[in-house]
Amino acid sequence: MFCIVLTYSYLCTQMKLSVIIPIYRVEATLDRCVESVVGQSFSDMEIILVDDGSPDGCPAMCDEWAAKDSRIRVIHKANGGLSYARNAGLDVAKGAFVTFVDSDDYLERDTYAQVMAQAEGNDITEFPLFRHYGSKWQQEIRFGSHVYESAEDYWLRGRAYEHCYAWNKVYRRELFDGVRFPKGKVFEDVFTLPRLLDNAHKIATVDCGMYYYCYNGQGITASAQAEQLGMLLKAHEEVMKRWCDDRYYMHVVNIQIDVCDQTAKQPTPTLPHRYVNPMANGLTTAQRLKALAINTLGIERTCNLNKMLHRWKTPNRS
Repeated sequence: MFCIVLTYSYLCTQMKLSVIIPIYRVEATLDRCVESVVGQSFSDMEIILVDDGSPDGCPAMCDEWAAKDSRIRVIHKANGGLSYARNAGLDVAKGAFVTFVDSDDYLERDTYAQVMAQAEGNDITEFPLFRHYGSKWQQEIRFGSHVYESAEDYWLRGRAYEHCYAWNKVYRRELFDGVRFPKGKVFEDVFTLPRLLDNAHKIATVDCGMYYYCYNGQGITASAQAEQLGMLLKAHEEVMKRWCDDRYYMHVVNIQIDVCDQTAKQPTPTLPHRYVNPMANGLTTAQRLKALAINTLGIERTCNLNKMLHRWKTPNRS
């Protein structure tokens, strides 16, 4: 059960964009996030703040923002996690399109105006991001301007599996009919994007706008351990049953190796063996070497070899 604080007067005409912002324990970054959305030059939108039972001052901050901007409405609900919060926003979203913002991130000012100018006719429109912004690992990622009329082409040639993030994309809202983020799982974006692609006929990447994905050393991605990486592996294994090439396979193999490196478990048997051309386009040098090992030794022995080498490089000094 959750309650919706309606500080919003519905218009007779449908607004263009619904922006869903899940909120939990982000007092330090919430104002920056919301300010970056309300300050967008694009204004034909509703902003849905989902207070996921935050035990700090965030609930009151959300209500204060709603009192200042009539486009904002607030959902207060018991804590259920990121997927539950996003789903609560989707359940009430009224826009023709929908997008997400994580509450410790923010947007460049004219992002939505530029992206929405190109979104009409697309089912999904993806725009650039700064990954791990504010850290020594920060990386600007641009995709160029491309149109994909095949989900498989977008996933493989566009390497969507490397940037499944929910928040640097604008979606036609109907894509979420019958689709919600999975509860109780981390890396929920990787589970969800392929299901959305099943309903999408036209996916575009644009070279305008910018999403600042700020580094959080306590976040799931930064601190992912074996159990969480196992969920990520499972998500990719399901997609591989439909779409796979050598480059994607090696991407998933790297996840499998990381899982095995952190646990005593052997590789899951659902990851099938595949002969990989070591000279396939797009492979890194490390992936080419791993491909040779897999072709010769198989996945299980390659994982065990990697674990042995890793322990040799980082001996226990206790």
